Amino acid sequence: MTMLRKNLILILVATGLFFPLVSALAAKKAPAKEVTALMPTPSQSEAGIYITQYLLQNHYRKVAVNDSLSLQIFNRYIDNLDGSRSYFLASDVEDLKKRYGTRIDDDFLAGVPTAGFEIYNFFLKRAKEKVEFMRTAVDTVNFRFTAPDSIDIDRKHDLWAADRRELLDLWRKELKYQWLNLKYSGEATKSVRGALAKSFSSRLNLLNRLKPEDAFQAYMYAVTTSFDPHTSYFSPDEYANFQIDMSRSLEGIGAKLQTEGEYTVINEVIPGGPAFRSNQLKKGDKIIGVGQGKAGEIVDVTAWRINEVVKLIRGKKGTVVRLKILPVSQRGSGPAIIVRLVRDKVDLKEQAAKKRIILQNGKKIGVITLPSFYLDFEGQQRNTGNYNSTSTDVLKILQELQAASVDGIVIDLRNNGGGSLEEAVKVTGLFIPGGPVVQISNARGATTVLNDADIRVQFSGPLAVLVNRYSASASEIVAAAIQDYGRGVVIGERTFGKGTVQSIIRISRPITLSDTPVDLGEVKLTIAKFYRISGGSTQHKGVEPDLVMPSMIDTATVGEDTYTSSLPFSTISPANYQPVAALSQAEIGVLRQKELERAKANPLYQTYLRDLKTIDLIRKRKGASLQETAFKSAMENIKKIEKQWALDSSKESDNDLLLIESAGVVSDMAKLRDGK
Repeated sequence: MTMLRKNLILILVATGLFFPLVSALAAKKAPAKEVTALMPTPSQSEAGIYITQYLLQNHYRKVAVNDSLSLQIFNRYIDNLDGSRSYFLASDVEDLKKRYGTRIDDDFLAGVPTAGFEIYNFFLKRAKEKVEFMRTAVDTVNFRFTAPDSIDIDRKHDLWAADRRELLDLWRKELKYQWLNLKYSGEATKSVRGALAKSFSSRLNLLNRLKPEDAFQAYMYAVTTSFDPHTSYFSPDEYANFQIDMSRSLEGIGAKLQTEGEYTVINEVIPGGPAFRSNQLKKGDKIIGVGQGKAGEIVDVTAWRINEVVKLIRGKKGTVVRLKILPVSQRGSGPAIIVRLVRDKVDLKEQAAKKRIILQNGKKIGVITLPSFYLDFEGQQRNTGNYNSTSTDVLKILQELQAASVDGIVIDLRNNGGGSLEEAVKVTGLFIPGGPVVQISNARGATTVLNDADIRVQFSGPLAVLVNRYSASASEIVAAAIQDYGRGVVIGERTFGKGTVQSIIRISRPITLSDTPVDLGEVKLTIAKFYRISGGSTQHKGVEPDLVMPSMIDTATVGEDTYTSSLPFSTISPANYQPVAALSQAEIGVLRQKELERAKANPLYQTYLRDLKTIDLIRKRKGASLQETAFKSAMENIKKIEKQWALDSSKESDNDLLLIESAGVVSDMAKLRDGK
């Protein structure tokens, strides 16, 4: 590039005139082709009718189909398509709302996705335009990162750009941010410019290959999640991946994925899998790239179909896959990181309950770690008598711990996303003298009470349940029952708050209408709600701990209350149960005070709390600096803190600070029982 051309570009950038020229150059460089609009297939139109029927007839929430629902679906759809507020102008959104905002409910009742496809086609046209702009700019601009500049990362509550100039300025900042992100992500690349150019070309090719299925899935996601966040539609291909689970039937990383907007997101980390054992992936992490082997090229998978992303991640046991992720813990304000995993099948032994003993304040405290509530359903049905189950394993561990003369027990349910409801009831029953454990209310208002029928108490000593924000569903049922019975204390932080029950319904055309069965996909519907035996739901609010011990989890981005369409907290009549009153509220107050004193006297714990505040301040920043020195400093600070406090509750590690603190609480409980 000649010095004259360099100076000209710098002048144009400084005056704000360069990027409109880049947009014009992009159009000139690659003349816009006549885009064929995506249209719903006959099968999708037919599936839409059934989805409407199932939602209205079988969903727990009874929703009035009117303009209010129409606007909810519209707003959710627009937010899903453009959550970063970087595609649409404010005038675009207003125009789309006038045309479709109060029409969607009519389309919904008719089971037709017409409005959804028309909005998607408009979005697709703008998405291609943005990528063309980025591709041209990365080829022609010499970026400078010395002047003060910044970008809002969390833009979901920001206004859409008021005009074209503002939108182009946002695209400019996004490009600079991606440049810095790539440079400091740890991904080995000879040329940031070349890597970005290749990524944009790949993304444009992907946009050009999108099919009606992509538009239908995106629209149906907005429709179904307007009823609640756990209701969804699976196309035939997507359901096949859901069934395979990429963790049990095939070698992979041991994680369930889902699509959120243009990202593939970790929905669940399966206990016993490579991702679980590495402790590097968390629910909510966004996968933006996949690489094969120790040094293979990382392919940008932003906006890819989930089944295509899954194909890249799956592979033979023992091979390496590298994932480029945006950690949920950083709310997008940090650089992408590279996670290296060795593919493997889920190790069922890793899912099993484990034990250890911690010596704390002169007391022996047993720890039972439960990664999930598992049950060998086939073995149970065959009635073999020796099938794997959580309750059987926990009973055996209890006997071993009591033989070792422990003074109390901590049940560690951190990161336990649930599992078998039956096993949750049985595990609770090991610590109470029989009685109700959980209530279930269906869409008709009928309530079922699940009881522990065994009046024997397998352990009656001091007990604590340790939870965090990732403790969900069956874990919350156990924690809530122990708390309601007064059997022990709950320690940690508020749980996830998933108190709903889902069922999967296959969409199939009645045989009378066709000689050939047609697979139209599946609908996962929320059909019931969990309630505590005290009458309150675990839904939305989760279980509040008796003693608070915060974790490194970003609680502002994790939990049922972060979903705008989650079912509300509610109450029903309490079940007929008798608290065991092992601990009074006054005694719990004493335990809080003793833990506060112990924490104040522990320099390591105080350092931990200070670092928590630091990282929380970083997370709360909406913006990121585009000045290289400031960007690098902020990212190094985040990495340093998170590396220092990578507390791994899935492994038996002596440096697990929160577990040791919890053992201290149980030790205090034992001393209270001793009358000291």
